[in-house]
Parts: sequence; C-alpha cells; structure tokens
Amino acid sequence: MLGVEDVEPRPLGPRDVLVRVRAAGINRGEVKIRTGALHERFPATFPSGQGSDLAGTVTATGAAVTGWAPGDPVLGWSWERSSHAEYVVVPHDQLVRKPDGLPWAAAGALYVAGSTAWAAVTAVDPRAGKTVVVSGATGGVGTIAVQLLRLRRAHVIAIASPRHRDWLESQGATPVHYGSGVTERLRRTIEGDGTGTAHAFLDFHGGDYPRTALSLGVPPRRVNTLDYGNTTTLWARSSSSQTPSPTAPRAATLELSPGEPGSGEGGSGERPPASGGPAAVSAGFFRTCLQPSCSAEVDHGCGSRSSRVGHTGR
Repeated sequence: MLGVEDVEPRPLGPRDVLVRVRAAGINRGEVKIRTGALHERFPATFPSGQGSDLAGTVTATGAAVTGWAPGDPVLGWSWERSSHAEYVVVPHDQLVRKPDGLPWAAAGALYVAGSTAWAAVTAVDPRAGKTVVVSGATGGVGTIAVQLLRLRRAHVIAIASPRHRDWLESQGATPVHYGSGVTERLRRTIEGDGTGTAHAFLDFHGGDYPRTALSLGVPPRRVNTLDYGNTTTLWARSSSSQTPSPTAPRAATLELSPGEPGSGEGGSGERPPASGGPAAVSAGFFRTCLQPSCSAEVDHGCGSRSSRVGHTGR
C-alpha cells in the first residue's frame, strides 16, 4: 500500500545537496521491490521510500560542496529510495545540471533509462556505418539507445511493434516488427543493409533475443542484454557486482562453455579470451556516472565490467 507521510529530510552531510523535487520517475524494478518480488536481492523494510530518478532545484548545499548553489536546476538519482518526496538529500556527484531545453518531466525520468542506454551503446562501441540491432527499440531504454546510436552514425535495425514504424523511420532506424519469424526478417534486413553483417545486438526485451543474436553471427562480446536470468541458461559461469542498483538491471559478465553458441565450436566462431580477460557477453548495466569530469580510472559500468560508482541502494 502506498501512502504519504511527513518526515524530515536527513541532515546534510558536507558533500550533500538538498533538492526540491519537480519530477521523479517510476521504474519497474522499484515496483517489484515494493511488492516484495525482489526481496532476496533488495529487501525493503516498510514503511519505505520510493524512487531513484529525480529532477528539481537545489535549495541547500553541504559545507564542502562548491559546484552547486541554491536555485540551480539539476537532475540525477538517489540510492536511498527517496526521489518520490518533496525534498531529497543526495551526494553532490549524483547530480548534473538540467539543460534549459529539457522538460522537467523528461529530466525526472532520465537517469535509469538514460544511463542504461548510454552504457549499453558505449559497451558495444559502434563505429559509423556499422549495423546494430536493437530489440525493445521503442521502450524507455530503447528509444534513447536508438538515438544515441544514430548520433554515432550507426545503422540501426530496430525490433518493435509495427505501430512505431513512423517514429523509428523519423530517427533514421530501419524497423523490423517482432513476433514469429523475426529472426528471418532480421537476416534479410541485415543482408540488404549494404554491409551484410551485424556489428552488435542490444537486447532491451529479453527472452530468446541473445540466442537470436548469436544465430545471426553477432560476435558474443558484442551481445548486450538486460535479461540476466536468461543469459545464465545460455552460458555456464557468471560473475556480477556485489552492489547492484535496485532500479537498473543486474550487471553480469558471462563466459562461454565449449560447444555453446559463439564459443568457437560453432556459433560465431569467436572464442572468449584465453587469458580470462573481458567476458564474451555483458548482461545489463547499473551505475553509470553522468559526470563528464569523472576520473578515467573509475569503472562506470561499460563493457563487461560492473560499475562501483555511487552508493549502495538501501
């Protein structure tokens, strides 16, 4: 049950910022936490706050904060399930300035979907002219990923409902409708795109799409999926971060077993690194840093590594 309670914001730490929230997002992971469906991974003690995404105006800053001042428009996130409140206290480095042209409603729902899309595109790192297939291309993450890919001048083949064809074409993507026979439709589209091959596959839907990607000849290290559970049935061993976010997909790196698709004995023919280096498949992301000035030494969740930026969700 949801209700509204009057509580005081927690005290400002030296590096904290108090934000008056103008808009906040609701993500599926947060809904599952509230119902108890993710209790083993993200236990919630009720009564509990809600929400990660937020956008609003700075009203106060901690003594050591120099980058923000009252009145600054910001967007960002909270790891404390607190963004669905009138006022939220967050560390200063979990905020970025809201662009003037970005509506509050969009800014308030940007973090989880936007950072996941950014991390997925960065992980496969497509060059101009390369073909990238995107499933769930008109969902919250997919719509952003399609646009990021096009900014890189990648050729995007977008799997979605036929009713979204006009929007996808307006973004410069090639639509392919989902459902029975989608693998063959993808194969024909890829063969006719001028390159005849797919550079990467971003799966924002789950199900059989990772297997579909491998059957299309996509190198395993360039298959990226949010369906952590499904990938563990395709590959033998996995390792994940010890501090996943409650609102974004669990991050995992997977190693292929001999004889599995893409292991070098069938599939794409590409073997995982013999040295135990980067894994062949990266399943999902969490915790990507939006700060452009972040140290390059920090792993921000790109590729097959898990990010450790930010605070553990509580």
